[in-house]
Amino acid sequence: MAACEGNLCDACQDSLPHWITDHCPGCLLPSKDSRLCGACLTVPPAWDRAVAALQYAFPVDALIRTLKYRGDLSLTPILADLLLPKLIAFPLPDCIIPVPLHTNKLKERGFNQTAEIGRQLSRRMGIPLLPQVCVRNKDTPSQTTLPWKKRHSNVRHAFTCTTCLERQHVALLDDVMTSGATLHELAKTIRQQGASEISIWVIARALPSPALHGAVAHPPLP
Repeated sequence: MAACEGNLCDACQDSLPHWITDHCPGCLLPSKDSRLCGACLTVPPAWDRAVAALQYAFPVDALIRTLKYRGDLSLTPILADLLLPKLIAFPLPDCIIPVPLHTNKLKERGFNQTAEIGRQLSRRMGIPLLPQVCVRNKDTPSQTTLPWKKRHSNVRHAFTCTTCLERQHVALLDDVMTSGATLHELAKTIRQQGASEISIWVIARALPSPALHGAVAHPPLP
């Protein structure tokens, strides 16, 4: 058995679905020479940069589902440690805001898995975690149950933030980025509170079919 460094042994690290090298810094989807893709040039995303640790594929998808639906909080330091090395090359934010859950979902699940991962990152990086400054005010259906084209309308006006974030660099944290609709809507809300810079941090980025790239990564700002 390979010696372990951190939470995973070398063999496990090698088996992970590592993120593609050449990707768009805006939406994270494949892009030659890591340039902004055509979709992001045409319609810039609501954030300044995005960082993903891994592709949303086995075994990472299984780890995230086990955390979310079985409440295995022992996985949070593992998932946080997978993202940490990817953040070294980027400016550190002033604070971390996890994507909030609606109160109904929070009561049902008992915890916000993204906030729990955020606690690990906050502790390791010495950056404040602000899980209470944003509220999810619409109990929307799960994005995973909806067609891609309906995901943006599903989360429109779903968030409220009443805290002034003027001149702050904010990192928005989520476990999985699929269409980008949830993060897009939250980033717009954060901008309205004065944030000068927004980074998107995700544990895993799902790869859509090529036909969907550009149509769903980030809709036009209203």
